[in-house]
Amino acid sequence: MYKSANVFYPQDEMTTALLPATIGCSYNKCAFCSMYKDEKYCEVPFPDIEMELKHGFKYTEKVFLTGADPMSIGYDKMKRLLKMIRKYLPYCACVASYASIRSISKFSLEELSILHNLGLRLLYIGFETGRDDILKLINKGHTVNEAIEQARKLNEAKIPFNAIIIYGIAGKGQSADNAVATAKMINTFAPRSVITMNLTVFTGTELHKMIERGYFIPPSGGERIVEIITLLENLEPNRAMIFDTTHPTNIIKIKGTLPYDKERLIDEIRSRIIA
Repeated sequence: MYKSANVFYPQDEMTTALLPATIGCSYNKCAFCSMYKDEKYCEVPFPDIEMELKHGFKYTEKVFLTGADPMSIGYDKMKRLLKMIRKYLPYCACVASYASIRSISKFSLEELSILHNLGLRLLYIGFETGRDDILKLINKGHTVNEAIEQARKLNEAKIPFNAIIIYGIAGKGQSADNAVATAKMINTFAPRSVITMNLTVFTGTELHKMIERGYFIPPSGGERIVEIITLLENLEPNRAMIFDTTHPTNIIKIKGTLPYDKERLIDEIRSRIIA
């Protein structure tokens, strides 16, 4: 179904059953992103989704909804979708999805709690940075305070989420400051994990045009490593949290649980630099 559409999913969901929910991105304005630039946003019709589910494996235990931000379909449609999944895949214990701060803000706490009870058990959210000036620069569409508010709402609704951040996104000379600000933001809520991505500049994006005009200068590799270490040093979770830099874009690939593995992870990065 919709074979011409781009399908992206987190590396942790490589073996998860994929279910099309939306095509493209309802926002599609982030300066660094090229994933859906040439794709028109639309919602997958429910009859098509139902057909997929009817032909699915009854004993599927996890489903990942595809699309840049399936939460953009709103509460009523998401509730209907989750009930449909439960009907055809009764053994599915977890429905996961990408989401944005913008879309989550449209749901009440009560609505999110109901969706959790219907099976919505994991969201991947692009927080990117803890600095408002950088969020504005990359046209992310939310502020730090809005991110904190929505993250706390998810915590209260008991919906686990992975916070995705991009190191290097603040530009040359700003890595350490960006890491401190981002850690300060994350310390105000409780994500399931922090997933880091190394800034990658794609041709044709607004960020690429900024670089061509000299308006943005990417940091060096050394600065980016300092940013990872500084982020780790400043993260102080009040509950166990995974720290994951294994995404293919990352300079150094490590993974552990904070706060328990903090020193080990920092030492591992430093040992690789020296080596």
